[in-house]
Amino acid sequence: QVQLVESGGGLVQAGEALRLSCVASGGTFSDYGMGWFRQAAGKERESVATINWSGGTTGYADSVKGRFTVSRDDVKSTVYLQMDNLKPEDTAVYYCATTLRTWASRSANDYVSWGQGTQVTVSS
Repeated sequence: QVQLVESGGGLVQAGEALRLSCVASGGTFSDYGMGWFRQAAGKERESVATINWSGGTTGYADSVKGRFTVSRDDVKSTVYLQMDNLKPEDTAVYYCATTLRTWASRSANDYVSWGQGTQVTVSS
């Protein structure tokens, strides 16, 4: 079983940046597609960004395109989410997850292992 641990969340002002990290253990990270999701209070969990096993294919929600960047470091078994120009509507708990396959998906149902989440709060 793969364990995922997110970090890097916090409280920032609108326009500032944060970088989230998600460290994987217990599996072959370099073989796995990864996704970042978020869930705001009272709302459903939504896909934010995806990256396939090689890093050659990424995807973003329309709401974060041009502001967020997903990347991976297979040596460190870590996937990152660089979040620039943050907005109050980005406030949510952010989760990383893996499909345990080479591909990534926008659907939460395709993900097998999840981290515990990290809170991101953006003040206006």
